[in-house]
Amino acid sequence: MLLDFFPSRTLTIYLAKMFAVRIVAVLAMLVLVLLALDMLGKTGDILAVPGNGDSEVWLYASLRAPQLVARFLPYSVLLATIITLAGLNQNSEVISMKAAGLSAHQILAPLLLIGMVVAVISFAFNERIVTRATATLKVWEDVEYAAIPEDREARSNVYFNDGNDVLMGSTLSGRGAETVLTDVTFYERDDGGMITRQITADRASFASPGWLLEDASAFTVASAQTQAIDSITVAPGVEIAQVELRRVDADAQPLASLSESIEALQGAGRRTGELEAKWWHKISGPLSAVLMPLLGAVAGFGLARSGKLFARAVIGMALGFAYFVVDNAALAMGSFGGYPPLLAAWAPFFLFLLVGETVLVRTEE
Repeated sequence: MLLDFFPSRTLTIYLAKMFAVRIVAVLAMLVLVLLALDMLGKTGDILAVPGNGDSEVWLYASLRAPQLVARFLPYSVLLATIITLAGLNQNSEVISMKAAGLSAHQILAPLLLIGMVVAVISFAFNERIVTRATATLKVWEDVEYAAIPEDREARSNVYFNDGNDVLMGSTLSGRGAETVLTDVTFYERDDGGMITRQITADRASFASPGWLLEDASAFTVASAQTQAIDSITVAPGVEIAQVELRRVDADAQPLASLSESIEALQGAGRRTGELEAKWWHKISGPLSAVLMPLLGAVAGFGLARSGKLFARAVIGMALGFAYFVVDNAALAMGSFGGYPPLLAAWAPFFLFLLVGETVLVRTEE
């Protein structure tokens, strides 16, 4: 039966509670230390903007903290595993449990259960909170910590190609036909890539086709003359679909929105391998919390009096950190097209699942 995989109810609650408390404690310590270090470098930039004060500093902290929680939660599970199992081993509690007939897998079962709970919480936290905080923080950083635009999906310093011509804007806001560019510059170029005319305006709106610039100023290179223009439509080849593709940010989009963005990119004939790998990693990433108790389990077994407890803890930590290195390397290979997206996101998880299980079986079972 499935319930036979767990020890007694009392022992399961004891181990699960101990493990959960240590995860929270380690995560809080990591986030507080790293957030303090990060704010040492950012507080000066935030307060350098006229009008910013303590409230903006706390706003930055509230937006940065969810990112740190999402990134270091798996590390916290790994460190909590080593601390929990090493303590149980040093106090001979592991020996007592094994003497009572429990296998290594049964001892680890409550930790794996908590790991599954953490994975579910992590996935929901990433989808509902981290994506929104990331989107807002990136917009705020783009405007160099000035007033946050009302449109949290606004983008800064965008440019679009229309054949040889280039349309640039300092900000891009709005959706669909309501899309607006501000501080616009349009460069007309010849076949050799040389600029023949430069048109600037405060604002450009989508004219279907093209972009309407009002109260514009045109500088002609050949004559070195500037001319005022009431209105002019430029860049007819820059469609709304092309503009929307510039909004794609895997870290700032939940799964549903990212799926729509990937479909739009594929419809436009764009390469989507990197985004597809990140889509799958939004699922495989939180599941690393289930993997950490297995990789760190080596710290909990063996005789503590043999003097090898510290060495086992180091081995468990090395296995856990090796997973994160391989995981990041696989994602990088997926971005370059070296691995298929599915393989880039899932191969490290299953590889280290087999490695952890092999180490546990060969040493303890």
